[in-house]
Parts: sequence; C-alpha cells; structure tokens
Amino acid sequence: MNAASASVVWLSQVTRADLARVGGKNASLGELIANLAPHGIKVPPGFASTAQAYRDFLEANRLDDVIAAALDDLHAKRRTLAETGALIRAAILRGEWPAAIADAIRVAYADLCRQSGHDKLSVAVRSSATAEDLPEASFAGQFETFLNVSGGAAVLDACRRCYASLYTDRAISYRQAKGFDALKVAVSVGVQQMVRADLGGAGVMFSIDTETGFGRVVLIDAAWGLGENVVQGAVDPDEYEVFKPLLDDPALAPIVGKQRGAKTLKMICVRSRMQPTRNVRTSLAERRAYVLQDDEILKLARWACLIEAHYGCAMDMEWAKDGATGEIFIVQARPETVQSRRDAGALKTWHLDKAGPKLLSGVSVGEAIGAGPVCVIEQPRDMERFVDGAVLVAQTTDPDWVPIMRRAAAIVTDHGGRTSHAAIVSRELGLPAIVGTGNATRVLRNRQKVTVSCAQGEQGTVYAGIADFHAREIDFSNLPPTRTAIMLNLANPAAAFRWWRMPADGVGLARMEFVIGSQIRVHPMALVHYDQLKDERAKRIIRDLSAGYADKTEYFVDQLSRALGRIAAAHFPHPVIVRMSDFKTNEYANLVGGAQFEPHEANPMLGFRGASRYYSPLYREGFALECRAIRRLREEMGFANVIVMIPFCRTPEEADRVLAVMRENGLERGRNGLEIYVMCEIPSNVVLAREFARRFDGFSIGSNDLTQLTLGVDRDSAQLAGLFDEQSDALKWMVRTVIAEAHRAGAKVGLCGEAPAHHPEFAEFLVECGIDSISVSPDSFVALKQRVAASESAREPHAGMPVTLAGRLPL
Repeated sequence: MNAASASVVWLSQVTRADLARVGGKNASLGELIANLAPHGIKVPPGFASTAQAYRDFLEANRLDDVIAAALDDLHAKRRTLAETGALIRAAILRGEWPAAIADAIRVAYADLCRQSGHDKLSVAVRSSATAEDLPEASFAGQFETFLNVSGGAAVLDACRRCYASLYTDRAISYRQAKGFDALKVAVSVGVQQMVRADLGGAGVMFSIDTETGFGRVVLIDAAWGLGENVVQGAVDPDEYEVFKPLLDDPALAPIVGKQRGAKTLKMICVRSRMQPTRNVRTSLAERRAYVLQDDEILKLARWACLIEAHYGCAMDMEWAKDGATGEIFIVQARPETVQSRRDAGALKTWHLDKAGPKLLSGVSVGEAIGAGPVCVIEQPRDMERFVDGAVLVAQTTDPDWVPIMRRAAAIVTDHGGRTSHAAIVSRELGLPAIVGTGNATRVLRNRQKVTVSCAQGEQGTVYAGIADFHAREIDFSNLPPTRTAIMLNLANPAAAFRWWRMPADGVGLARMEFVIGSQIRVHPMALVHYDQLKDERAKRIIRDLSAGYADKTEYFVDQLSRALGRIAAAHFPHPVIVRMSDFKTNEYANLVGGAQFEPHEANPMLGFRGASRYYSPLYREGFALECRAIRRLREEMGFANVIVMIPFCRTPEEADRVLAVMRENGLERGRNGLEIYVMCEIPSNVVLAREFARRFDGFSIGSNDLTQLTLGVDRDSAQLAGLFDEQSDALKWMVRTVIAEAHRAGAKVGLCGEAPAHHPEFAEFLVECGIDSISVSPDSFVALKQRVAASESAREPHAGMPVTLAGRLPL
C-alpha cells in the first residue's frame, strides 16, 4: 500500500466495517452511500483522511511523548484540565504535515473540485474519531467541524485543527468519564462538498422520541441556514413529528406534530478565510414560515426509517437542504445512545405534589424533577463559580460546558430545542432540563431556590422555591391479562407519548376541549367570522397565533388534527375515543374571541352544551371545523383507530340531528369503518338506551354527570358532597341497565372515570355487569388492571362474555 492510499480514502469506498480506519462518523457516511443511495438517500460526496494519517502526523512531529506526558501530569494533578488541553492542542497546531499526507489530501481535494465543476469548492471538514458514534457513547459535539472551507491550504489547516480538537477540555473529560484510553483513540477527517444550507435550511433528526423513547415517531428539528445553530442550541428551531407505521402508504401524511420555532438567527457562508461563517438575524417572513414543507418532512421521515432499518437501531441524524437546488442531504448518522437503551417494561414517573409560583417555561427535556439554588453562568470560563448541586442557567451550551453540566441538579437555557447540545447531554446525564425559555438568564437570579419540573409533558416549568415532589417506579412486566379492556383517559397531547410503555387497550376518553383550550386557545367561531370580530385585542392575538395560515380556520383544523394525532399515534392500532368539544358556555366565552359568540346562562352545566350546540346556528360552523379535523385525522393522516363520541345528547331525535350534520361534513357512521359513540351521562340515555343503541355503536358512561343528574346533586357543591355517591343503588341500577340494553342491541359499553380505581367493590360490580371497557387516568391504570384481573379470576368464565372493545376494532 502506498503512502497516499494509506492517508486518504473516498467515502464511497468505506463502510461501517472501516470504523478503525476512518472513525465512526466517516464510516457511517460511507455505509449510507454504499447501501442506501439506491433507495434515494443523498449524501454529499467527499473523502476522508485515515486514522493512520493521524498517527503518522503525530509520529513525524514526535507528539506521542508530549501527549502521554501531559496526560500523566493531569492524572497526577500536576496540571489542570485547561492547562493540559491547551498544551497538547498548541503542540498539534505547530506540527508540520508529512509531505506524502499533505499531497494526498491536496490531490483528493482537487479531484473533488473537478467532480463538482468548481475550482475552489467549499467543503465541510469534520472530525471523526475511531471511538465515536458507538451505541454506548455518542461523543455528541466533542470534536470540531469547520464549514465553508475552500482551497487546498485551508483544507490542510482545518484538518490539523480537527486533530487538535481531540484534546479540547471537553473531549478529554468525556473520554475519562467513559473510560476510553485517549492514546488509543485516533482521528480521521472527513472532507465533504458543502451543501448550500446557508441558502436553505438544516437540522437534526431522530428515529425515536428523544424524551420518552417512543420508537414509532421520527423527530425533526429545522432552522434556516447551516445546521450548527440547531446542534449547539443557538436557535429555537421548528419541530416536526411523524408517525412511522403509516409512512408506507404514500397517500397518507401522518405528521402528528408541527411547531414553528422562533428561528431568530441563521448561519450563512461568507468570503473570509479567517471566519468563513457568521450568524445574521432572520427576516420576519423567515421567522413566521416553516423551514420544511410537508412533502419534505415526509421524505426525511422515510429516510430516517430506511436508515434505522439498515442499522438495526434508533438513529441520530443530521440533514441539510441546499437552497440553490432544493435537494436534501443526510450529512451524519449515528446510533441514538439514551432512550433506545431504556427498559421498555418499566416506567419511572415523577409527581409534583406542591409547588410555588410559576416563573417561566420552555421545552421539556426528560421526565424528571430537580431543585436547587440557581447559578447563572455566562461563559464556561466562569465555571469555577458553579456550585455542585445547583441549577445551571445559561443562554445556551456547547461541549465546553459538559464538565459543569455533570455537577448540576438541573439545566435551564434561553435557547435551543429538543435536539440541541444541552438537550442531548442532559438526557445522557439523566438530568431534567428546560431549553428555549427565551429569558431564563434575565428572570432567574443567583442563589434563588427553584424547582425544574419536566413531569408534565412537552412543556417544562420552573417554579419558585423547592417544591414537594416524589418519584415512583411502575413495572408493567407482570401485569395480568384481563378480558375487560383497561384503557386510559388522556387530555394532554403533549404528554401522550409518556404512556406508550403502558400496556393499555387504547384510550377511552380523549377530551377535545382540552386541546382547544390549552393549545388552540381561540373560539372556532371567531376564526370563521374573524372579520366581524369587535374585540381588537382578540383580533391581534388571533392574527399572531394563526400566522402562516392563509385561511384562519385552517389554523384550528391543522392544530386540532395534529394534537389528536399524537394521542392516536401513542396507542395505534388500539381504539382511541375522541369526545367532540364539551365546553360549557362560560368556558367557551373565555376562549380568545369567544365572548361575542356565547349566550349568558344562569346554569351552564345544564345549558347550551354538547350535542345541542352541534346543529345550532350559533355553533354549527364551529362544529364543522371539528368534523374537518377528525376527517383529516382519520382519512388523510391515517388514524382509522379514532372513534368519535358525542357528549350530552339528550334525546334520540337530537342524536339524529347531530348525525345528519356530521354526514354533511364527511363523517358518516360506518363509512371507512367510522364508529360513533354517545356519552351516557343523562338518565334519558339509560331510559331510552335501545333507541340510542340503534343510532350509535357504543356508550361511554360518564359517571360524574350521570351521578349528578340521577341524584340531583351538584357535583361541585361542598355542602352536598356527602350525597354525591357514584356507588349509590340508583347509579348502579343505571349502569347495570344501560350495559344490559346495549349488549342486547349489539353495542359496546365502557366507563370513563376514577371510581373503579378508587373503590375495588365498584370495579367488581362493573365486571359482574359485563362491561366491555373501563378507562382511567394513567396513574390509576396498574391498580385497576390488577383489581379487574382478580375480579375476573374469581368469577367462572361463562359463554357469551362480551368481546372487549380492543377485539372489535375495524381497521
């Protein structure tokens, strides 16, 4: 083998079997080119200097002894980490290239220029260590990357700086923590044609949900310009989530999350050898627009699935879109190293019992809670001020921050998304973190005591003071099977993926009004009649919320369908029962723009709510938007496991009017397998159960309202609390009767409420009645599952036991 071939190899000639030769990053790129290019995945062309070239460089400059002596001094505490790193890096940067290696790199660069048709092609120069991108260690951001490098001399200089980056303080510290022998780690340098992402966009992609380990979604972060800002957390990126199992059907678009980020900065290329890239402010139009169109999101998600299938593990990838050509490229791919290694049979849940006032919020990383005094750090050079066990607060982090991140109780940053450096390292360290708060460094003060909670879903919150909280382990591995379907009540789409490990038989109640109130925030009629709104403040809020939507009603439909899609995805293909909106008039009036469209009622609980709204001229157009969202969810996104439920339907005649309006809006019972349920929460639903069963596929007993209306007791009255009894004989008669009548008509019956979890005898009663399903909050699931299993085993199996809801789903 000649010196040139030992020093340089084209990426198209290597595979992941060549990790020892070209490092993890370059071996992975070669693997993609060799095996996935035929499937349409694009990787920028390039070459790599070999690990042998690095060793030859050290030997030619007699650096092995220098490095070994410096590391010995560090281990003996004769030098600090900073002194050690600075000494080794300076020695490497003074090193001269052996002629054969320098010539090989220059020739390869010239060949790359010829292939591209550019004399001084701009390239990306990236470090690739021989211990990097392994399943057990991510080495996230440990080594340097240099972008927009052009000219042979500049490429050689960038390669030398990549060598030096093996001995940054953070890289030395990381190897020590992971037990790698620094002297046995070598560096290959990848040189690839630059993708003009400075004219387009770039970002990071995971084939797994980074917070919960839910493996059936692809998470994509995107920002304008080069991708370094996303990786380092310098911007708050767009975030997209795609449900993988439905990607095989090209007619479907299962994008279940689409959140527009602030994207205030973008990194561009400039004509300067000293500083070839710089950050500039984005325009208002760029901040209001999504970086990727839906077809591009789906293309990247399909690529992520192909890459994951090829490697056989969850993957962490970087992508870039060339703004000049519109082409999308994969520029890195490595195994994901945190969530994919968690035990799928257990779940640790954190619970906030009592907390102080909310101070700020941002993107939640992890699911834990941490507390301590605040320590605001401006730069890593100030790390000596950090107190062990404090809450680290910074504008953003990069790998230089890792030594102090390890000592923190929690981490809070102004900027960054779920794929930023702060997020990745926090996950690896098992620390709760909140990124992208916008103003943590201004709001929080040194030594102020705070609690950082990531236990409520995608949004994390910082509370004043040290809160009361606890954690508990839930083990699903030994849960007994039950004939009765045990399902979940869910309201918050942001927390839906937290419960994917729970072996539930689906979702018995997904509350649409929670999504409208917490995420959409706008009264649907205010979107339909935006031009007639009298409240100017409401118009301004709506204009800001719906920015980017040409049709303001599309904001409602898009946001609602994607939010419900997250719940449907978490439990697919099990049934997910979505209850159409069930606000009371006073609650609707509190939505943005809502006061203009809602009548004042003395008793909203028994007023204009549920089914009566859907065919009324006062809300019919708003209900049409709800129907559009459900139709999109089922037919365009592909979630045929979604069942629709109508609340507070007083009479069979009212049911007919509602079903007619639904048909007008494309939701017809039986078409495309659509099932429609009715809430059983009014005594008339029981008395006329046969008539309702002719019109609906199933009943869901709402025990709170049914108890309230059966006993004539206001469920919110403190004075009457002793009379509110979900296990009264009257209520049990109602439950037993509706189950029997529904089953005679071939309809299914479930109950959604906490009573069976809190009262063992009530769960036994429901099993005795032959109920098809019981739906409770996630916290009550395990206890109820065990209780129902015990009750079923105590009863002799008998012919005619109702088939569970999960067993009757038409898909």
